[in-house]
Amino acid sequence: MRFLLVIREAGLPGTASTDPLKSLPLADPETFLKTSGYQVFASCQEPQIRKRIKEVDAAVLDMPLEGMQRWGNTLLKWKPLPLLWWCSPETASSSLEACETEVPVDGLLSPSMTASELHWALHFSARHFFERQTWQNERAQLVSRLEERKWIDMAKSILCDVNKVSEAEAYDMLRKRAMNERKRMVDVATSVVKAHQQLKF
Repeated sequence: MRFLLVIREAGLPGTASTDPLKSLPLADPETFLKTSGYQVFASCQEPQIRKRIKEVDAAVLDMPLEGMQRWGNTLLKWKPLPLLWWCSPETASSSLEACETEVPVDGLLSPSMTASELHWALHFSARHFFERQTWQNERAQLVSRLEERKWIDMAKSILCDVNKVSEAEAYDMLRKRAMNERKRMVDVATSVVKAHQQLKF
């Protein structure tokens, strides 16, 4: 990970110049990441971010958790990438009521980290992201297979009832028709179920 997107929510509490943390040179994520050797693109404008999203390796969100949920969902629609939370005193104190919020966070960064801690945080965040992506893909495939199984079982039940055949024979009927029409079995099953539902009216 070398090129990072930083999104800072406007009007974050405690970001006025009177904040003692802002007098520190590494108190904001842009400076912190650049000083640690990373390329940084910082913006909070959706059109700008959408144009550059393909170039970035990860996104660092400097905002309370409530804003992270919206931004996380938006970014993941454009490009799957690791999402990290810039956990500063301001963002942490602004998020106390949202600690149970479901947010797609792969890692945390904080102003107190050293360069080597930052490196490892990004490394483990990338690994967590890829594991999460793999799990989500596997879950989606499983849900899809269960949905297909449901349609096939409903079609078999209809064919058993209408044609007075066994479940095995109904399954063979579906399989042969799918082969003859060069369709997926679930598509044939779905058409059988929908046709049967229309005939019942």
